[in-house]
Amino acid sequence: MSTLIGVVQSAPSGRVGFDTDTKLDLATAKLFRQSGYDFCLRYVSLGSESSYDLDHDEAQAILDAGLALMPVQHVRYAGWLPDATLGTQTGQTAANNAIQVGFPPKVNVWLDLEGISSSATAQNVIAYCNSWYDAVAQTGYLPGLYVGANSILDSQQLYSALKFQHYWHSLSIVPNVAVRGYQMIQSDGGTVHGVGIDKNITQTDTEHSQIQWLIQQT
Repeated sequence: MSTLIGVVQSAPSGRVGFDTDTKLDLATAKLFRQSGYDFCLRYVSLGSESSYDLDHDEAQAILDAGLALMPVQHVRYAGWLPDATLGTQTGQTAANNAIQVGFPPKVNVWLDLEGISSSATAQNVIAYCNSWYDAVAQTGYLPGLYVGANSILDSQQLYSALKFQHYWHSLSIVPNVAVRGYQMIQSDGGTVHGVGIDKNITQTDTEHSQIQWLIQQT
């Protein structure tokens, strides 16, 4: 698959974007750009890509519309059990799907962490996340962590037990990431231009780090 046309850049603070599980075409992506949105996150699969997942043509259309772009991987149904082996398998799939879409190295690829079984231990979750991180990082991508409901880990564990440097705060009530905080905040949901979205806002964390997205140079 050919590489997407764009450059990886640090996201400035205060930029407004959205994530959606709905496939976008060029016309719709342009409407979002004209409405003041700066970036988009679209989903890649836990396995083989489905028709509603992000593919190369959709990704290029989003970039051509003037939106920056990052991939996020789907999460399993609520009640799932993490472990190191599953983390490696799932991370490899996330990276492979991002490669198939055409993302270049150094862009953030996001792990959606939520809905974990209450029987899972923090160590299970830590092992899963760090194995996922390793599988994605070895392909040249920058792993990011979306902290959602029932993600088990507390503030200090999110910071000190995990390898991640990029964190995304969900709409749910979740712990702060000790010391560094978040680089992206999910603010609210709704329907815009007929597309169900969650709105997100970028910020620089306390360690002066920012998310890394793909964007076309103008």
